[in-house]
Amino acid sequence: MKPVNSEESSMIKITENISISETELEFEFTRSGGPGGQKVNKTSSAVVLRFDINGSPSLSETVKNRLRKIGGSRITGEGLLVIHARRYRSQTMNRDDAVQRLIKLLVMAAQKPVERKSTKPTRASRKKRLQEKRERSSRKKDRSFRPSDNDFT
Repeated sequence: MKPVNSEESSMIKITENISISETELEFEFTRSGGPGGQKVNKTSSAVVLRFDINGSPSLSETVKNRLRKIGGSRITGEGLLVIHARRYRSQTMNRDDAVQRLIKLLVMAAQKPVERKSTKPTRASRKKRLQEKRERSSRKKDRSFRPSDNDFT
């Protein structure tokens, strides 16, 4: 998490132009599987982060649309982005991990994709392709069995 400045400490900076408020994030703490020692069945160290894409005033519509594409199966039917973090044994480390993963997704969504410029094949590449087709054709013709007049007598 990167606070913008001291009076806005609840803002998370994504890019130069995009910042989201921590109030837009919803955290749920659950029990995590795996190793953990004696306290494993008592502590809720896993974190489920929910971010409402549709209700976020911080994101433009284009960023929201790109985030929906990038999010894939992590996005619910209601437009919530759900991130599960259970990598660490510590609740705070898992919380930070979930926020960092959200930031990474938002940075990816904020980048405008490079559009492909369609180009024509060059004259030399067309000539080369046709020459290779001719060579392949003659090679296949040479393989075929052509009976001669002497074969039937």
